[in-house]
Amino acid sequence: MSIEFHGTTVISVRKDGKIAIGSDGQVTMGATIAKSNAKKIRRAYNDNVLIGFAGSTADALTLYERLNGKLEQYSGNLTRASVELAKEWRTDKMLRRLEALLIAADKQNSYIISGNGDVLEPEDGIAAIGSGGQYAQAAAKALVKHTSLSATEIVKEALQIASSICIYTDDHFSIDTL
Repeated sequence: MSIEFHGTTVISVRKDGKIAIGSDGQVTMGATIAKSNAKKIRRAYNDNVLIGFAGSTADALTLYERLNGKLEQYSGNLTRASVELAKEWRTDKMLRRLEALLIAADKQNSYIISGNGDVLEPEDGIAAIGSGGQYAQAAAKALVKHTSLSATEIVKEALQIASSICIYTDDHFSIDTL
């Protein structure tokens, strides 16, 4: 993806029938840390879907609300809701300007959703976004392959590794699981 947002790392890991999603808490404004305990993970649709976001906070929360509305409209069908959000995001003049990325996951599916119309399903059960996403994703891939850690433990370790490399990622983590 060509979109990169500074100021966050969000990662999800699917392993052994569990899905864990986590993020750091740092919010930056230019070269300044504005906040270190932001919550970038939310539950949706009767607590059956986890959504993490990176990018402009107002834009990301707008998209979270839209996805939650689509989940309601399509009775919790995450695939359909994600595709419909991506289509609307890409074609609507106001939404097209929003600068954010989402990871959405339920017990069966995980997706990265972008304003380019992308609804990407990770082939290995690991999805990451944000400026530290690549670091966390690389760490999670190694941990999944070479350890017996749980999905939650892998998310925590991957975030810890990303926070030691990416200057836009701190070590105040929020992690949730289904």
